[in-house]
Amino acid sequence: MAEKLHIQELDQVVVRFSGDSGDGMQLAGNIFSTVSATVGNGISTFPDYPADIRAPQGSLTGVSGFQVHIGAGQVYTPGDKCDVLVAMNAAALKTQYRYAKPDATIIIDTDSFGPKDLEKAQFQTADYLGEMGIDADRVIQCPLTQMVKNALADSGMDNKAMLKCRNMFALGLVCWLFDRDLSLVANFLREKFAKKPAIAENNIKVVQAGYDYGHNTHSSAVNVRRIETKTKTPGRYMDITGNKATAYGFIAAAEKAGLKLYLGSYPITPATDVLHELSKHKSLGVTTVQCEDEISGAASALGASFAGALGVTSTSGPGICLKSEAMNLAVIMELPLVVLDVQRGGPATGLPTKSEQTDLLQVLFGRNGESPMPVLAATSPADCFDAAYQACKIALEHMTPVVLLTDAYIANGSGAFRLPKMADLDAIQPPYVPEELKGKWTPYMRAENGTRYWAVPGREGFTHILGGLEKDSETGAISTNPENHDLMTRLRQQKIANIQVPDLEVIGDKDDADLLIVGFGSTYGHLHAAMDELRAAGKKVALAQFKYLNPLPKNTADVLSKYKKVVVAEQNMGQLAAYLRMKIDNFTPYKFNQVKGQPFVVEELVNNIAPLLTSPEGEE
Repeated sequence: MAEKLHIQELDQVVVRFSGDSGDGMQLAGNIFSTVSATVGNGISTFPDYPADIRAPQGSLTGVSGFQVHIGAGQVYTPGDKCDVLVAMNAAALKTQYRYAKPDATIIIDTDSFGPKDLEKAQFQTADYLGEMGIDADRVIQCPLTQMVKNALADSGMDNKAMLKCRNMFALGLVCWLFDRDLSLVANFLREKFAKKPAIAENNIKVVQAGYDYGHNTHSSAVNVRRIETKTKTPGRYMDITGNKATAYGFIAAAEKAGLKLYLGSYPITPATDVLHELSKHKSLGVTTVQCEDEISGAASALGASFAGALGVTSTSGPGICLKSEAMNLAVIMELPLVVLDVQRGGPATGLPTKSEQTDLLQVLFGRNGESPMPVLAATSPADCFDAAYQACKIALEHMTPVVLLTDAYIANGSGAFRLPKMADLDAIQPPYVPEELKGKWTPYMRAENGTRYWAVPGREGFTHILGGLEKDSETGAISTNPENHDLMTRLRQQKIANIQVPDLEVIGDKDDADLLIVGFGSTYGHLHAAMDELRAAGKKVALAQFKYLNPLPKNTADVLSKYKKVVVAEQNMGQLAAYLRMKIDNFTPYKFNQVKGQPFVVEELVNNIAPLLTSPEGEE
């Protein structure tokens, strides 16, 4: 009989699932994070998968990982290194062990560590643990494959189908390790496989087998950990990826504005999930078209906006290059268009499944002529909802194309998301041309804030033509007049400058910081965690994270000039720092730049920022 469990209370823990791309690590990690969010834990996840469609089984290049950080309170990052590593085969252990803490618990499937497996993973000896310097006492060595076959012996499933359930055994073992309620896992699986109940029940059986294996075999040797939940704002929560949150933000904005939503898109990693998600919601008035290329995706969305819908197009950096002509057309026609750029590693095809922040200058300036365009950058998976909603609001209320920047890290990662109520969302009021202007209206007549009035085709008395050639500000006819072009250029620029965005917020030691950390978009969590560590060490540090990049918040210059030292940290070679120097006089920040295709590591941030607090002013 197993001894009574010793349960260790923790504030936070990091778990990393790893195995072949076909081993279902993303699903196992997603279920574990969903269960954790359901019980009120803070979560942050990081799916890390290869670009290969299907690398050779057991190969080093084919390993897929999913890291989840769960905490009693708010969690800002997926964690630098994991407390528990699940390695489904030898290649996973070989490549993923570097992400484990020195005292991490490691779960391996011993059935996948045979001679051929070790050879593929380039181990030199049969003593793979010793070769890697891993203490065997920290390893739960489980004949996982055989245990799954035993659990499903009476299921009628063939061998190949059984092996697809191995991830569920690992999930059950992790659920035991963290005292998770398996009924929540069962609910998830029954919902996911609602049309295939037999598959759901077989997977549930395997999860239970993994849980029982841990309880009966290791209860006296391994501490079970529990993450208690601190008080949260009441409401309905869910585990949500950034791409799904973005899709929901678009739907909510169209609903609030009383418009149909149209998405014209061409599939591209890592943005395609937005197309997939929106295609599920035709009942909410959503139309999705998988176009033949990036150009038609943007052009069709612009056509939908001309017709009176909310036009959206989604892509990644390579697609922005191709969409730039249609984006420019939206600038001169002054029509609402939301362009989602889920950034990935570049240039060219680059690192399709990895993450960077290298498209900032492209979306700010990468078009011909003076083509001002609002730019927002979401700060977390959950914030993708608000960022998408606000991008739509700006586009519709100011008759302009808007770029929303996310990236592979937050698009594929997930966090706990509190579902908002429609009544609590900001109103969206497009500037429809007033009826009293009937008979006097011309296409470029403007409201008091400089925004062109919107006349939806088909409205009697407001027939008009728009196009890519410059138009006369008074008549709307084609014009090559120099003074008119100068005027129209300035009017388009001023319209964007007039957009009201929230002030730049400073957190931490905002009144007396010796150093201000500055970032934009998805690095918020890592920079926040680095600030917290520095402050815990007695340093005076503050953080300002940009979400609105064009126009910049009105207080930007005041904030950045307040502190003796400012370091701009970004996942590129210094694009935000260069942009801020262009916009703000006498601003010369320190810079921290990495272009690795991976999120920042908090420990590296702290080690690089800390010396700035002791170095003489002006040194880089």
